[in-house]
Amino acid sequence: MTPILPPPNVVTVRDAEPRDGARICEIYNPYILNTTITFEEDPLTPRDILDRLSQVKASHLPWLVLEDPATGAVKGYCYAAPWKARAAYRYTVETSIYLDANDRSKGFGKRLYTELLQRLQSQNIHSAIGILALPNPHSIRLHEQLGFEYIGCVKEAGFKFDRWIDVVYWQRIFRS
Repeated sequence: MTPILPPPNVVTVRDAEPRDGARICEIYNPYILNTTITFEEDPLTPRDILDRLSQVKASHLPWLVLEDPATGAVKGYCYAAPWKARAAYRYTVETSIYLDANDRSKGFGKRLYTELLQRLQSQNIHSAIGILALPNPHSIRLHEQLGFEYIGCVKEAGFKFDRWIDVVYWQRIFRS
């Protein structure tokens, strides 16, 4: 199934740059402070983001931002990181995506994630894994729409806001 995407003139996707660090914090920190979508508990600084961006780039993997071409405003970001450190895992990555709270349900997540998956496939990545804390129906729907398959659940994997949280794994294998 081909996802419906917003037209290119509405938003553009580009590689993240150091100048995006503060905006990425503005997008991500509310998820840290107000949701169980991420298991981080302390807000990040732009320096933290720059360090993470450098690590992803050093792994030769994409970190992308979604930008409004009219204003230059970054509306979301996504990236891939190595799944595990051992050599045999080199063709598998973990993916992450976050949108500004005001820009959800507009097709932007599909647009951004589709570009990430295309780049991963062009880099000969074989498998992408999305790890989702529950509940998270929007992210489950996005992963389903983009060809990920549910592969399992880890019960009570995290503890945040005084409760245990289950985590589910979704995988997309790139076939030639």
